[in-house]
Amino acid sequence: MKHSTTPQTRRGHRGPARRIGRSLALVLPVVLVLSGTLAVTQVNWSGDPQDSVLAATDVTTAGDAKNAAPRAPQDVLRDQLVAELKAKDPGVALTHLQQAVDERPSLAKHCVSIARALGRAAVRVYGPARAQSFARPVCDTAFASGVLAARG
Repeated sequence: MKHSTTPQTRRGHRGPARRIGRSLALVLPVVLVLSGTLAVTQVNWSGDPQDSVLAATDVTTAGDAKNAAPRAPQDVLRDQLVAELKAKDPGVALTHLQQAVDERPSLAKHCVSIARALGRAAVRVYGPARAQSFARPVCDTAFASGVLAARG
């Protein structure tokens, strides 16, 4: 004797709502992980504004250049060494970094960040494998960590 007027279905066939729910339960975590990964890759984690994906363009005029603050010595040194790395090779730039730190001990606290910037620049110019071949123990192997960070 049946007590219900609704037709009974077999346990495995509960209709389209259950099928949609199961599909969402499988797809939604994948979509969330991928979107989170893509969002994280767009963030400038290096702290170097030159590496930023969303860096603003430089619109400095001649009048603004007079009012601009002088650049820090470590920024000037980093830019010179990156230019030297592109013109010659990372080995020469690393040697000059070590010499600059020896001559001006106040630059020692910036040595690691400069060497990492050189490592990232070397990967952009020479590729990861060739850039790694220039690594040497300047500033506690910070150059090699910059190469590694730029690789992937």
